[in-house]
Amino acid sequence: MDPMIDIGSAVNEIHQIESLCMRCGENGTTKILLTRIPHFRDLVLMAFDCPHCNERNNEVQFAGQLQPRGRTYHLRVASSDKNTLDRHVVKSDSATIKIPHLDFEIPPEAQRGTLSTVEGILMRAVNELEELQEERRKIDPGKAKALDEFLVKLKECASGAVPFDFILDDPSGNSFIQNPFAPAPDPPLSIKYYQRTNEQQEALGFLVEAKNQEGSRNVVPHGTFGAAATHKAIAHGNNEDFTTALLKYSAPEEVMTFPSTCGLCGIPCETRMFVTKIPYFREVIVMASTCDGCGDRSSELKAGGDVPDKGKKIVVNVKNRVDLNRDVIKSDYASVTIPELDLELGSGTLGGMVTTIEGLITQIGENLDNLNSLHLGDSTTDGKKSDWKDFKSRLSQLLDIEEPWTLIIDDALARSFVRRVTDVIEDDHQLNFEDYERSWEQNEELGLNDIDTSAADIYYDDSKTPK
Repeated sequence: MDPMIDIGSAVNEIHQIESLCMRCGENGTTKILLTRIPHFRDLVLMAFDCPHCNERNNEVQFAGQLQPRGRTYHLRVASSDKNTLDRHVVKSDSATIKIPHLDFEIPPEAQRGTLSTVEGILMRAVNELEELQEERRKIDPGKAKALDEFLVKLKECASGAVPFDFILDDPSGNSFIQNPFAPAPDPPLSIKYYQRTNEQQEALGFLVEAKNQEGSRNVVPHGTFGAAATHKAIAHGNNEDFTTALLKYSAPEEVMTFPSTCGLCGIPCETRMFVTKIPYFREVIVMASTCDGCGDRSSELKAGGDVPDKGKKIVVNVKNRVDLNRDVIKSDYASVTIPELDLELGSGTLGGMVTTIEGLITQIGENLDNLNSLHLGDSTTDGKKSDWKDFKSRLSQLLDIEEPWTLIIDDALARSFVRRVTDVIEDDHQLNFEDYERSWEQNEELGLNDIDTSAADIYYDDSKTPK
C-alpha cells in the first residue's frame, strides 16, 4: 500500500480477495483494510496487485456517513512553495480537482479515493496522460503535440515553477486539504460550504424522488438534508432539547401539523411547525419532523420577517459560569472570533446551531479536529503536535474561566442571538450588540445586490397611484 496511508492510522485485520485486472483481464489480488485515521474518519483502504502485468492500484473509500454539506477547498500555490505542494490531500471518489488557469479538471472517476499530496496528485495526472502518448502520436500527431505542450505546463505546476490555484470540490464533504498552520487560520487556503443540488444528492445516493398515490414528484428534504437555498435556515439539528431551549422565552400559540416526506427514506411523515417571538431578537419559525419508518428526527429554526438593513456583531465578555450558560442561536452565515486565542472561524464553518456558549466552544474543538484531521498523524512534526496540543489546552481552559475572555459573533444577516442574564438588557454590561453597514461584497455573497423591488414599490407607496 501507499506509504502515505500510514498517517496516524491504526492497522486492523487485512482481508484478501481475488479480482480481475482491468488491464490484462487476469486474476489479481486485492487487499482490503478497514482502519481509522485519528481525528479524521473511518476509511476502507484497498490495494490491488496483478502478478501477470504488474499493474498496481491503491484506493481509499470512506466508511463513515456523508457530511451535511458539500465543501470547496481553494488553495493558492505560490511559485517555489515546496511546503504547499507537500500538503496532504484526501480526495474522495466524489470529488473534482480543478486547475483554473490551465482549464484542467480531474473528474471524480479519476484518481478515486486518493490519499496523497498536491504534488503527488498532479504528477499522477501527468503519468496517466503520458501513458498513451506513443499511440496518440501514431494516430493523431496534432493532438499528441498539443498534449505534450499541456504536460509541460502541468509539470511546471507540479514542480512549483509557476503559481496556480488548486481547487478541490467535494459534494459529499469528505475530502480534505491539510492546514499546516492549524489551529491558526491558513492564509492560502479557503473553505466554502454549500448545500447540495438535487443532482448531486442523487449522484451520492441521497433520495431525490419518491412516488406516492398521486404519481411521481420531487422531494425536497428538510432539516440537515437539503435546505432549498443557502443561508435559508438559522439552525438545524437532531437534538431533543432544541425546542425546549426556545420555549423558555415564549410558548407557541398554535402548533400546526402537516404531511411531509422523510428526507432519508422517502416515506410519508408529519412535520410540526409553530411561530414564536424571542424577546430582543425576532420572530422565528420552528419546524420538527419525526419519521416512524427510519427513526430520523430533525429540527429546524427559520428566521421570520425581512432581511435587515444592517448586519449585527455580538460581543460577549465571558467572566463566570453564568456566562457559559447563556443560550446562543448561531446562524449558518455567522462567523465566530475569540481574540485571546487568535481564533477566527469564517461563516459556514460550524453551520447553524442552537446551543450555549459552553456548547459552542465544545463544538469548535470537535470541528477543528475534523477540519485539521491529519495534524496528529505520524507524518506531523513534534513541533506541530506540540502547538496543536497547546491550543487545545488553551481552548479547554476557556471553559474553566481561569481568565476573562471575549466571544464575538459577527452575522451580516443579523440572525444570531445571545441571551441576556439580567431582567433588563441594558443592565447586562457583559453583552454588547453593534449594528453595521454590510459591505458590497457581503451583499453580493448574500444575493442582495441583484434584488430589485422598484417595480413593486409603487403598490406599497400611498403617495402614488398604480397605473
